[in-house]
Amino acid sequence: MQNPTKSAMIVIDMERGFVDPQSVHCIRTAMDTVPACSRAMAIAREKGIPVFLVNRIYRANGSDVEATRYQSWVQGGKAMTPGSTGPLSYEMPEGMEPQPGDYTVIKPRWSAFFQTELDLILRRLRVETVILIGTTTPNCVRTTCYDAVSLDYNVVILPECCSSQTEEIQRVNLEDMARIGARMMSLEAFSSYDSSSAPNVVQAVREAVAQDKTEPEQW
Repeated sequence: MQNPTKSAMIVIDMERGFVDPQSVHCIRTAMDTVPACSRAMAIAREKGIPVFLVNRIYRANGSDVEATRYQSWVQGGKAMTPGSTGPLSYEMPEGMEPQPGDYTVIKPRWSAFFQTELDLILRRLRVETVILIGTTTPNCVRTTCYDAVSLDYNVVILPECCSSQTEEIQRVNLEDMARIGARMMSLEAFSSYDSSSAPNVVQAVREAVAQDKTEPEQW
């Protein structure tokens, strides 16, 4: 299927270990966003936008768990290990299960880009804009946003599809990401998303630089 928007949807950490209220790692507002996330994913697929499900799967011995999370991970029942099921698992919540054509990426840390194949695949697909949804806004969504900007992608965020432990944390982090150039878009606006919906800031800068006849600075 063609992808005229040259976009990709990145769904971050929407697995039961972070969403289910029975999990010690549950993000308080994450479950409330599941219907919106499910809808956003369906819209993306309808438009030919590839969907990337980016999750954590921890080794059973904890050798790849972040040092700052290790104690809570052990005390909380060693969530999201291979083959796990139920509230502590890496299973997607109902309505967000992978569909044929989706991409699955396992990330070892916060950002969806850090030591994963995500950037390589996006470039092979000629993606220029990433659309971020998932949890948590201040951690994995935010670090993915900053890495995407650093890697010269345009960034769109759907706030209704992102979650934090408190409304204040959600608000200030969305504001920070907007300040560095991420475009905030409502789910309603995303339903009519097309190639003109999000300005291609990166392409505009490339064209401006290519036309600039100024001699490069000598270091």
